[in-house]
Amino acid sequence: MTVTTATRLSDLAASPIRPLSQTDAKSVLSDLKDWGRDHPAIAGLAATEGPLKDFIVAAFSLSPYLRDTARIDPALLARALEEPVLPAIEAAIARARKAWQPGEGEVTEAVLMTRLRVAKREVAFLTALADLARIFDARRTTALLTELAEATTSAAIDHLLLSAHESGKVKLPDPAHPGEKSGLIVLGMGKLGAAELNYSSDIDLVVFFDPMADIATDPTEAVETFSRLVRRLIRIMQERTADGYVFRTDLRLRPDPGATPLAISFDSAMLYYESRGQNWERAAFIKAKPVAGDIETGRNFLKGLVPFVFRKYLDYAAIADIHSIKRQIHVHKGHGEIAVKGHNVKLGRGGIREIEFFVQTQQLIAGGRVPALRLRATEPMLAELAKANWIDEATADELTEAYWFLRDVEHRLQMVRDEQTHTLPETEAELKRIAFMLGFEDTAHFSDKLVSVLKTVERRYAALFEQEAKLSSEAGNLVFTGQKDDPDTLETLKKLGFERPADISRTIRTWHYGRYRATQSVEARERLTELTPELLRVFGQSKRADDALLRFDSFISGLPAGIQLFSLLGNNPALLSLIVNIMSSAPRLAEVIAAKPHVFDGMLDPGLLAELPTRAYLADRIEGFVSGARHYEETLDRLRIIAAEQRFLIGIRLLTGAITGKQAARAFTHVADLIVAAALKAVLDEVEAAHGKFPGGRVALVGMGKLGSFELTAGSDIDLILLYDHDSDAFESDGVKPLDNIKYFTRITQRLIAALSAPTAEGVLYEVDMRLRPSGNKGPVATRITSFAKYQAEEAWTWEHMALTRARLLCGDDSLVAEAGEIFRGVLGRKRDVAKTAKDVAEMRTLIDQEKPPKDIWDLKLIPGGLIDIEFIAQFLALVAPARGAAQPDKALPTWEALAELGHAMMDPNDLETVQGALSLYTEISQIVRLCVDGGFDPKEAPAGLIDLVCRAGECPDLRTLEAEIRRVSKAVRKIFQATVKG
Repeated sequence: MTVTTATRLSDLAASPIRPLSQTDAKSVLSDLKDWGRDHPAIAGLAATEGPLKDFIVAAFSLSPYLRDTARIDPALLARALEEPVLPAIEAAIARARKAWQPGEGEVTEAVLMTRLRVAKREVAFLTALADLARIFDARRTTALLTELAEATTSAAIDHLLLSAHESGKVKLPDPAHPGEKSGLIVLGMGKLGAAELNYSSDIDLVVFFDPMADIATDPTEAVETFSRLVRRLIRIMQERTADGYVFRTDLRLRPDPGATPLAISFDSAMLYYESRGQNWERAAFIKAKPVAGDIETGRNFLKGLVPFVFRKYLDYAAIADIHSIKRQIHVHKGHGEIAVKGHNVKLGRGGIREIEFFVQTQQLIAGGRVPALRLRATEPMLAELAKANWIDEATADELTEAYWFLRDVEHRLQMVRDEQTHTLPETEAELKRIAFMLGFEDTAHFSDKLVSVLKTVERRYAALFEQEAKLSSEAGNLVFTGQKDDPDTLETLKKLGFERPADISRTIRTWHYGRYRATQSVEARERLTELTPELLRVFGQSKRADDALLRFDSFISGLPAGIQLFSLLGNNPALLSLIVNIMSSAPRLAEVIAAKPHVFDGMLDPGLLAELPTRAYLADRIEGFVSGARHYEETLDRLRIIAAEQRFLIGIRLLTGAITGKQAARAFTHVADLIVAAALKAVLDEVEAAHGKFPGGRVALVGMGKLGSFELTAGSDIDLILLYDHDSDAFESDGVKPLDNIKYFTRITQRLIAALSAPTAEGVLYEVDMRLRPSGNKGPVATRITSFAKYQAEEAWTWEHMALTRARLLCGDDSLVAEAGEIFRGVLGRKRDVAKTAKDVAEMRTLIDQEKPPKDIWDLKLIPGGLIDIEFIAQFLALVAPARGAAQPDKALPTWEALAELGHAMMDPNDLETVQGALSLYTEISQIVRLCVDGGFDPKEAPAGLIDLVCRAGECPDLRTLEAEIRRVSKAVRKIFQATVKG
């Protein structure tokens, strides 16, 4: 549809979308009738049939956010039905830009915040409707959202400058135009600078000031004055009020954010970029644009940065560093199919980031010599790259089409609930919602189109880096015969990226001599010889290539045979890349492969990275593998083999970015659930064979701690409680070797602990901790249900009830599981003294601080404001919910979900968002660290690849920035903990 200033929603000839379901459609129609009582335009819509009604019903059924907006402000919907769309949006943006102007009365900060939020709501609502109606395409949507961001940021800055002027902190040259000649510049970075904002985007800002503008009343206080102003800017933009928020605002792209103020002087900034600026910062400034404050001075500042961003000559060191940027943000490519469910359309394989990075790398390399390659936006840059013959027309066209399709998908993901998400739903029902919003008739057609687009992007992106790899690593000699090092070979190894070429040469000669079992056969040595050049090339591209290759040497030295593995790697380049990834970043996984090479068998499944490790997926594989066991010992061995394999494969998915830390936590927990249930069944069968059944005997297993809350990591032990019951008049079992009740159920528990934690030839399943049972280590290992109920009601301490909030019944007799569930709900559902509970929780946290102080900032569990604080907040809220009249979860939930359910009623929305953000950050980092190394994360000792992975998990360009982010977040969480855990 051609858009003009007269185009209205009512111009639709047919609705391009359809409702999620007839039930949803009827519910929307009911709402329209209610709203129509006060708004004739809505009443008219509800009373007539036609494309517009079909469209509005479909849009509101698909987007709870749009429906809620209409419910809050039906007049906005009425205007959308009657007025031309584009002028209405442009008018709202214009009002936002003028929101700071006094007009009829004083504009307080509260008034400004309301005006900006109302404008945001109008623009977001109308733009989404026009986009879903296909009146707007993604190009216009991103442009209008960017205009709104610029207008609201400018209005906020003008208000703050005028306020500072009136309070005597600054002296403006022209108070009627506060930003002009103020020397204060606000740069929009990323998608804001490129005019490519997504629907629920945050905005990246960097703030500089020019001391030569001389507007600070006290120049010595200039940094503090402007930094205070920026803090107020953040509050104006992102604090959630009754009217919502404007934009989440991020200032972490400024120089050295962990150590610098929020506003930085020009001189300090220039000195930093000229002396310490990094290539990722060069890439960031490609898209920088002045969006608020002193626009003209901002343009001049960016002109001064051109030599930093765009080098005059091709810089080969920079090209090498571009590869390292790629490693930091690139999800492992090329092994198996691409999953649609759960796929991240921004960061995942074939995603938006790959297209943007494809463009930016060319700009960094060639922009210094070709000024035409200095544009901010992605589409025009692709056209310029084709025009300059850096890429061909077909590549430019394919990537442009893919880019806008993926942006459409991204927008619809975010329109559902106004969430900054880029990840496709994992359920069929929710995926259908996205497919319908895009106009597809079903999820199959949408999935086919999406996978086709993702593969196109992945293919083009891979070709770019493969070509550069060939250009930068054309090797010379690779000769490893004889006793002495070949000088040309040492030179080649240096070129390939090895710092200790003599050590590498000596190691490879060892392979050729057949000193390891894996290289004793002629065939194995031949396969390894064929593989060596590619092996060296791929290892050479990793950071600390020498350490990674030597770890690989240690790995093959422990293999019982090598020919199958070497053949496998030779025929599967993606597996070779994966091995390098493991050796360079995950010593723990490397040790697993070396000790149990069979875990690698699962890598042959071409659908590995495409399949999310759901409970059903894992149950199918575990049950299928264990079902063939002929006796008890074989069952335990098979459980160990399949558990090791599935945990390894979950780890691979996490390592390569195919799943998130949250998804990995759930998957590791599913494996534990299934393994524990299978082990309990085997143990019960074994005990009954030896001692018979106990009359009326019933057993149920309770998962506690991270097992209970679906938050296990690769290295977690498991917390269990075994509950039992039996006929009250029964005294012993009915077998040939009868046992009394205490001995019988104790024997079951002891056998279960041994089944899970005793070392066999196949290793250990899980370390088992049963200290959370009544009376801890002093109490019996098995607990009768009546004793458990009495203990919890009369003797348990507050911390034991906190632990009970994460108790989850894993398996066992259905009737006993139901009884235990009722006991849990009864204990947790009682109204308790809030002040006493808060005091107990705070004392427990203080005790942990004293007895287990954190080792360093990376001890994310124990640091003040770390994981324990967040878990304690969730557990405290669960315990006091009945007393505060809040709804309580009826079962154990992951901490994230528990916070969402409880915090909604009992926490400030901004605090809840902060805590959930912190939990997400900690989870992603912790999952990677526990996967890759035993013990904690020590940056000084960590492999270079792990440092990259940790930075990727924390979404920060380097460790220093990430450490600063953890300090900022943990400080905020500790304050929220102290404010929340109180009577």
